[in-house]
Amino acid sequence: MSLSNQWQISPKELFAMGKIIPVLVIKEVDDALPIAEAILASGIKVLEVTLRTPAALDVIKEISTHLPQAVVGAGTITNAEMLAKARAAGSKFAISPGLTKDLLKAGKAGDIALIPGISSISELMDGIDLGYDHLKFFPAEASGGVKAIKSIGGPFPDVRFCPTGGINIDNINDYLALPNVACCGGSWLVTDKIVKQKNWSAITTLCEQALAKVSA
Repeated sequence: MSLSNQWQISPKELFAMGKIIPVLVIKEVDDALPIAEAILASGIKVLEVTLRTPAALDVIKEISTHLPQAVVGAGTITNAEMLAKARAAGSKFAISPGLTKDLLKAGKAGDIALIPGISSISELMDGIDLGYDHLKFFPAEASGGVKAIKSIGGPFPDVRFCPTGGINIDNINDYLALPNVACCGGSWLVTDKIVKQKNWSAITTLCEQALAKVSA
């Protein structure tokens, strides 16, 4: 059985759901639904909630329970225990900033898609050895950006990337123009300032602007 067949949603399907995946750092559970609803209103339906705050798992549970139309996943997964907790909270996928063989094996054993992170050829080869061909490239800008991903495409033409880190509305199309980039992760769509002000309509506006940019 291939990885894609045993997972609820395959990485290929996930990457095809939209060119932008908002990367969310949500500190308060009460903010979860307003933020998610504001993003969904723009037409974006894939959300990555990073496990960087104590509230993150509860945030994922809140969104997955009350907004089933959202495809919510967990980011910053670094080990098998975190992967299991993310799955239990309702995550439909998991994204890691890097990879270890233990994490890759845990991903193969589970039923939600794991998108491992890489920033080097050696890490990419480790992922391929265990059947992973849809990967996060992180931190994108700091790791060589568009030039690095373009170079990797030569020896590994079948691998697809979701670069994240330093990507914004000004450079996202440079990444999406590459044949081995399917989508990009972006943290600029939901800023701390907007959340503190509870200016949810601003999130929808930023998302709509980003979608217009990548569709132009």
